[in-house]
Amino acid sequence: MVSTYVSYLSITRNLSTTLSNVASQATVSRDSAYYKENINKVTSVDDFMSDYKLYSYAMKAYGLEDMTYAKAFMKKVLESDLSDSASFANSLSDTRYTEFAAAFKFSGETATAQSDTQQTNVLDGYTASFDTETTAIGDETNYFESKIQSVTSVDSFLSNSRLKNVVLTSFGLSTDYTSTSFLKSVLTSDLDDPDSFVNQLDDSSVYRKLAEAFSFNTDGSTDGEAISDEQMAKISDAYTINSSTFASSTVGDAYDGYFSAEIGNITSVTELMADDKLVSYLRTAYGLTDDEGDNFISAALKSASTASALGLSDLHDAFNFNSDGSLTDGTAAQTSEQTTSTQAAFSTNYAAAIVNATTDDATENYTARIATVTSIDDFLTSNADDDDDSNDDLPELWEVAMRSYGIDPTTVSKTELRKILESDPSDPKSYVNSLNDDRFEAFRDAFNFGDDGEVTVPLQAMSESVIDDFAADYKQDKIRNLDGTEQTEASDAADEEIAYFREQMATIKTADEFLADDRLVEFALEAKGLDPDDVTSSDLAKMFASDLDDETSYVNSLEDTTFAELVGAFNFDAEGAISEDPTGTIQQRGDVLETINDYVRMTLEGDQGDSNTGVRLALYFQRKAPDISNAYDILGDSALFEFFTTTFDLSSYVSNMDVDKQATMVENFIDLSDLSDPDKVEDLIKRFTAMYDVANGTANTSSALSILTGSSTISADTLLAIAQLKTG
Repeated sequence: MVSTYVSYLSITRNLSTTLSNVASQATVSRDSAYYKENINKVTSVDDFMSDYKLYSYAMKAYGLEDMTYAKAFMKKVLESDLSDSASFANSLSDTRYTEFAAAFKFSGETATAQSDTQQTNVLDGYTASFDTETTAIGDETNYFESKIQSVTSVDSFLSNSRLKNVVLTSFGLSTDYTSTSFLKSVLTSDLDDPDSFVNQLDDSSVYRKLAEAFSFNTDGSTDGEAISDEQMAKISDAYTINSSTFASSTVGDAYDGYFSAEIGNITSVTELMADDKLVSYLRTAYGLTDDEGDNFISAALKSASTASALGLSDLHDAFNFNSDGSLTDGTAAQTSEQTTSTQAAFSTNYAAAIVNATTDDATENYTARIATVTSIDDFLTSNADDDDDSNDDLPELWEVAMRSYGIDPTTVSKTELRKILESDPSDPKSYVNSLNDDRFEAFRDAFNFGDDGEVTVPLQAMSESVIDDFAADYKQDKIRNLDGTEQTEASDAADEEIAYFREQMATIKTADEFLADDRLVEFALEAKGLDPDDVTSSDLAKMFASDLDDETSYVNSLEDTTFAELVGAFNFDAEGAISEDPTGTIQQRGDVLETINDYVRMTLEGDQGDSNTGVRLALYFQRKAPDISNAYDILGDSALFEFFTTTFDLSSYVSNMDVDKQATMVENFIDLSDLSDPDKVEDLIKRFTAMYDVANGTANTSSALSILTGSSTISADTLLAIAQLKTG
């Protein structure tokens, strides 16, 4: 009689061929095809369990064939929330149940306006945008101040678009629609000539001030510097104010500088009210809101009684205007003392505005509200429609998101936003792609809305539930057989890699992008129990270019079917782009492949068990050993427990001992860290098969003991060859 070990070797020496032969068996092939075709047609646990072919196939694949009858029990397993440590499946000692539950997603992927990663990216971008804005404004004003003094003609000024745009912005003029020839005519006008170009303009005040800021002759030349230091500083301050969208110390300093430089030039209330920066300054200094019109300020400046009635006596007393808004000859709009008083009031109130300008409230409001969004309509709903009045002054959801991607919310209508958010980003002809603007494409990718405006499941290179599975497997592998400080450090390191994987997978758009990130590739391989050193990048590229439905494709021709499962875990189409087609519903594509592969393996083990239970147990242990992380994994699995007791010739009555004592006994006999070493696993299998043969008389006892003690001089290859001769 052939020994158990030789029988085991006859199978494992060319395992891929053996499994392929099993898979090609008519019944196995037919059942696998049925499973692959129908598993994602079911919509619930009840649907699944009512289709006996599907249900029994899956149960066998995960080694639970003996529990197929226990439908009520298995339904509780499948409905368990695996993220809850107290859930039913997690409360069972046999890990096969959690593995079974993890293979199916009966709750489905969660439709949400944004995934956690998408939301984090938006809020990070929103927060960073404020520093980005401050830096950009500083860069422009520094450039302006370093270059403007070297300008020697109006043409040299106007030919430098960067300088020109700073000036136009500072005066509140359009950088897109103000023509160069028009500006040249303004800047070269003779201000003393009532018939000059600038003096003929209807809106001559802003253009006259622009012309006054420079010293160009009528022929465009300069007699010295094109601009004075005072005018240069005022333009820089005005640019900072007009370009800023939030309160900051930099903007506050710019307001102060501008007010100090300009207030002495004011000759009437009308002139003051025409300068929106001065008006804004006074609003802040004297506590006026945007709801109180400019007429409040104008009336208070002219009339003490009106100012008193409006509660703005301090504002009136800070200026010296007559009741008609004029100034008496020789009288300035403010004395130095009045200016100091106004600046002190501004400083106090603006400091409070800076505190209120922090992003904390805006991000908290965004986080709370985006969680309730179920459609584009919800997303575009105003804060003012919320019951919480404290949110009314906070930026809207779309404003936060648009700012995050560098888009000015005032430049895009809600109608356009809706068209962008309903666009199919994978369609080159969609509205968002027709804009040819990376900012809008990134904005669209930050949300999960369908063309009907309703939220959908996030479409990523890897589905969130699969990422969860990979994360769990990766961490389990990293902390296996560790304890104390080592386990804590390994757990922290694993969490860091998991966070990176989650964040980056939300941004990956193609298989090439994934394969270009070695850190992501290494994570994915290790999560699937594959050694990154055993596969080259060129091999991986060929795997991801393979057609999983083609049995002759490269990845399907590999001996290790885990690589096909890896490729199937991603939502890439044949061209390597993200697609909805491969994602699956109840089971992701990779889980389907894994289930089929497990079914074939279980069929092999079952077939072998019909003739020799020892071979079945040896094959089972070989498969499960790398995943054993503690003694309880062995104690909770009847097959592994039998393997253990047989290997070390222990009575089955040890199961009556206290479970903790049993665990200690397992650890005394087996160094669990050895189970990740294939050679040491093989040594245990040799011992098991020898002891099994001794206990069951299935082979010559002396031969079995020779294998056990290592005294045999016959190699495993020779034993295998002999076995093949005997069975030939």
